[in-house]
Amino acid sequence: MPGLGAGSAGRRSPTGGATLRVLVCTVVHHPQDARILHRQIRAMLDAGYSVTYAAPFSACNTEPWPELTAVDLPRAVGRARGEALRAARRMLRTHGHEVDVVLLHDPELLLVLPGLDIPGAVVWDVHEDTSAALIAKRWLPGLLRPLARMGVRMVEDRAERSLRLILAEEGYRNRFRHIHPVVPNTTYVPENVSTAGDDRVVYVGHLAAARGVDVMVETARHLAGSGLTVDVVGHADGHSRGALRAAQDNGWLRWHGFVPNDKAMAFLDGAMCGLSLLQDLPNYRHSMPTKVLEYMAHGVPVVTTPLPAAVSLMQVHRCGVVVPFDDPEATAAAVLRLHRDAALRTSMGLRGHQAARVGYHWPDTAQEFLTRIESWAQAARPRPCLTLGTTL
Repeated sequence: MPGLGAGSAGRRSPTGGATLRVLVCTVVHHPQDARILHRQIRAMLDAGYSVTYAAPFSACNTEPWPELTAVDLPRAVGRARGEALRAARRMLRTHGHEVDVVLLHDPELLLVLPGLDIPGAVVWDVHEDTSAALIAKRWLPGLLRPLARMGVRMVEDRAERSLRLILAEEGYRNRFRHIHPVVPNTTYVPENVSTAGDDRVVYVGHLAAARGVDVMVETARHLAGSGLTVDVVGHADGHSRGALRAAQDNGWLRWHGFVPNDKAMAFLDGAMCGLSLLQDLPNYRHSMPTKVLEYMAHGVPVVTTPLPAAVSLMQVHRCGVVVPFDDPEATAAAVLRLHRDAALRTSMGLRGHQAARVGYHWPDTAQEFLTRIESWAQAARPRPCLTLGTTL
């Protein structure tokens, strides 16, 4: 396992070193995850931090950025999580004492902390409502989900007492006893964008039943013969892969597979509309769909299911169309309406871009994120070993 590199020169660390040293770790997310790599790590590198990134590079067949010090870990998938968590624990035991901040991105990693001597700040970035998200985990038997939710709440409660927390959504605040900073999933908003086109429908994001893949496939079937192309970009789970391959074989859509976020955004430029067809699940009801913001950022009208945050954006900024849950016919009808009305889609795209540029531009959020990381590094002091639960 490689050691920590010296990193690039930059601002002085609040703990007295040449640069702030941060160790970022995930065993669940793809190493090219937009929030982890393209937003947070990019901001830290641009600020001159020395960043080590421990992630499942080989498992995801991806190469780390050359400016990072990389540690390759196994990936935690479905019920096969033990090997990845044990490897993460070994990595943290070896390198955790060498950095000013450890930034964890998976709730599973909270289980590997007991007994580790990590003198710097340990931060958990809360990406989702973990307890609510268990409903959509097909690999977890239904009978075990209530027990799993209880276990998650216990681990979260103990983590809150021992770690620093960052929340990805305002709606996650009520899960915790204390106030924690929110670093929302905003996006990079270009200063200028292309006018919405007239012949291409796009989806960019993870593909799963809970994220509307079945509705998307049926929508594409309804659009067949209309002259529209449906481009689907993203990693698919086992259920979704079969549905997408069959749809592609039938000529209903083009599935491009996983594409790194910075390159995936190129699919949005000049698109006619973007799909966000999340289902009505607890984990989504208080979340802002990042793909909605990405479509707005690129001047693309949005077609979205009626989750509260998405509906609010559509009502306030008039930048898209709301369609019912699980209704491919209504979704296809909304797409065709935009296809027929050039003035409508152009005005929606422009309003969405303007709203995103003012309120959802990641560089405006990044400074708050960096300030928090630096303040926690400054406050960190050697302390007793963490005691979050049973050691693996």
